[in-house]
Amino acid sequence: MTDQEMAGGGETTAEAAARWVTGLFAPQVLVIGLPPLVGLMADGWPGAVWGLVASALCGGIPALVILNGVRSGRLDSHHLVDRASRTVPLMVAVASVVVALTLLILLGAPRLLVATVTAMLAALAVTVPITLRWKISFHAAVSAGTVVVLAHVLPAVPTLVVGALVVATVCWARVRLTHHTPAQVAAGTVTGAGTAWAALSAFGV
Repeated sequence: MTDQEMAGGGETTAEAAARWVTGLFAPQVLVIGLPPLVGLMADGWPGAVWGLVASALCGGIPALVILNGVRSGRLDSHHLVDRASRTVPLMVAVASVVVALTLLILLGAPRLLVATVTAMLAALAVTVPITLRWKISFHAAVSAGTVVVLAHVLPAVPTLVVGALVVATVCWARVRLTHHTPAQVAAGTVTGAGTAWAALSAFGV
């Protein structure tokens, strides 16, 4: 089947691939999956438990709010394609990350995990005000930030090389589906990578 032939449901092969990439590397997926890995690398299995707590708060609660919104018809999809629908889920995400960060600090979670959640909050602090006026890509921001964090817990060079390819693929997918422009995914990439680097640097990790 060629790119121009239908892959089913009126989609071309490329569009189906783009939709698959969009789902696989959705912000909720990365936000839920990253903390346990960081916690494990920072402090073994106890750190992974801390990471699960962070995942439940930072990713789980917003994901449930979005799922409920989609089921009730208030939201178009769990990717929040309509910019106008993003406000409430993003406010919930900000509140959830603040609560998670507070608990992690007060209860003595591993420093690298605290830095990672701080990076999430920093990214939200920049992207949320922007998205109220312009549809910056959260897919690009979260994937780029995830790569920067992973480069601190895994071998840096291969992680950055593979990560750059993944981020580029995510950006391609968002543009291919016409959910974002090239400028919006570029802005998301720079914002996600920049805030993650700044947060980790501030913690000296």
